[in-house]
Amino acid sequence: MSEETDTSGRTVTESRGTKQGWRRFFQNLKRSSREQAELFVQSRLAVAGLLIVLFYFMLAVISPYIVPYGPSERIYMADGTWASLQPPMAGHPLGTTDAGYDVLSQLLLGSRIAMFVGLLGAFMVAVIGTTVGIVAGYYGGWIDEVVMRVVDILYGLPFIPFVVVIATVFGASVWNIIFGVALLYWLSTARVIRSEVLSVRERPYIEAAEAAGASDFRIMAVHILPNVIPLSALYAAIAVGYSIVAQASIAFLGFGDPNVPSWGVMLQRAFVTQSFGEAWWWTLPPGLSITLVVMGAYLVGRGYEEVANPQLQEK
Repeated sequence: MSEETDTSGRTVTESRGTKQGWRRFFQNLKRSSREQAELFVQSRLAVAGLLIVLFYFMLAVISPYIVPYGPSERIYMADGTWASLQPPMAGHPLGTTDAGYDVLSQLLLGSRIAMFVGLLGAFMVAVIGTTVGIVAGYYGGWIDEVVMRVVDILYGLPFIPFVVVIATVFGASVWNIIFGVALLYWLSTARVIRSEVLSVRERPYIEAAEAAGASDFRIMAVHILPNVIPLSALYAAIAVGYSIVAQASIAFLGFGDPNVPSWGVMLQRAFVTQSFGEAWWWTLPPGLSITLVVMGAYLVGRGYEEVANPQLQEK
């Protein structure tokens, strides 16, 4: 009976400890998020960049409900011929493509692919980079050495040729591009997070948690993770732009899925049909959209970094 009582008491104690650990994690996360949000709104650059990204995000959400035509719905003239390379006109504010498709509809639907690749790619970059960085920085020793050598090796892989190989072997799909982004773009995040963890792990409350017998997982999840999430968010914002450019580049080279409407596919089709100079209404909107979203993501990261590290404002 005493053994059962001891076991039951130990179980209750462990359960309470787990609940307290998660409660402390969310408290630390809430405090850190509030502090970083207060810093973020101090930067006009960051706020402006966020508004740009949010604008295109909203377009991506509502585009299926507002597009006037399907991405492959051919437009015909009054005489029954295709409305090929028609400049902006009534009913088609951005004109038509060589195949008679509505440019505005393709542009709006292309925002869905851009945001999907950008946000999911950035999320995966943040998760992988943060996890690897925390583990390497916390344990140090041979684990840190092995992880950093793997990072150095992966740094030597050129991104575009690597994704081209993936698309050739596994097929041209958005998921393969996201896989390539997640596999190679987490490296910088991991390096920065590792450096921050090396500093955080020396703080008194980490030593106190270790002395109290807290497990490694609990220390990393409850005490270290909330302190590095702001850095993860910073590099995730930058990765949004990288991911969108990567998807557009691969599609422009002809290794994207031609059946999926995207800004890169629009530019690639215009290039193949030699319409770059002739049909500016076809090439300018997707090119400008890519530029604005990437610029917005960069401004979010750069603006936040300036207020978080005032020394950058002097450069």
